[in-house]
Amino acid sequence: MMHALRITVLLSAFTFTLTALSAQELEVFRLYDKAGSALTFAEATDRMAEADVVLFGEFHDHALIHWIQLRTAMALSEKTDLVMGGEMFESDNQILLDEYLAGLMTDKVFEDQARLWPNYKTDYKPLVEFAKANGISFAATNVPRRYASLTAREGADTLAHLPAASKVFLPRLPLQVSLETPGYSAMMEMMSGHGARFSADNFVAAQALKDAAMAEGILRNLGDEQTFLHFNGDFHSADYGGIYWYLKQSEPDLNIVTVKIFSESTLEFDESRKDTGDIILTVPADFTKTH
Repeated sequence: MMHALRITVLLSAFTFTLTALSAQELEVFRLYDKAGSALTFAEATDRMAEADVVLFGEFHDHALIHWIQLRTAMALSEKTDLVMGGEMFESDNQILLDEYLAGLMTDKVFEDQARLWPNYKTDYKPLVEFAKANGISFAATNVPRRYASLTAREGADTLAHLPAASKVFLPRLPLQVSLETPGYSAMMEMMSGHGARFSADNFVAAQALKDAAMAEGILRNLGDEQTFLHFNGDFHSADYGGIYWYLKQSEPDLNIVTVKIFSESTLEFDESRKDTGDIILTVPADFTKTH
């Protein structure tokens, strides 16, 4: 009798636990505006669709962010004339990307030759395949990494000595590097205080080279009445620095929406996040990482 009672009590407790869990909403992300007011996904993408450029920050290894990026591209393609592009593709591989999007090479040939990031298949291939399936242009905006490495080693002045054929993949020279750009001063201090392999000046110049190149790549591929959805590491557009700063230097009237990422233990809005981006996306820190 006592055994039966114990089983009954345990089953009752188990049922109560399942009921309590099922009553909870399992949220995986939240969206806010720059002041901290909650946004629905539809409201966020409506705002993006009104922009000339959307700088969608990311953490490169966060699977959920990449899925949200894909869903954003899908939503924007129904609301505006969409162009896509990203940091993870280098400008000297644009011809390979164009040929692949046009169906002129297999995915194997493209993936073998295009110097893709290790997480391409899990994180970026879905974006490229969406563009391909829907006839959407996809721009390779980043500077070839060999020039960023050269700048980090030798400084930005070295770029002037490259052959003319190499300079077509670079932003306008001489490279403008300003510590007024949000984030650069903090990077300079960090590099100066840790005995870094490269000089702080050169390291910041290499970052600036990437940001300036991506800004020019966006402008080069942005047509009238289009929205350019650009995917880049969070640092490249956080706090309206990086790519955003260079875009505004070239086109002050450009309508730019930035998506700022926070990966935290809570999805609640923190007041310290105000004004870090036009749309603030919070995602769980314990979500699956792709590499």
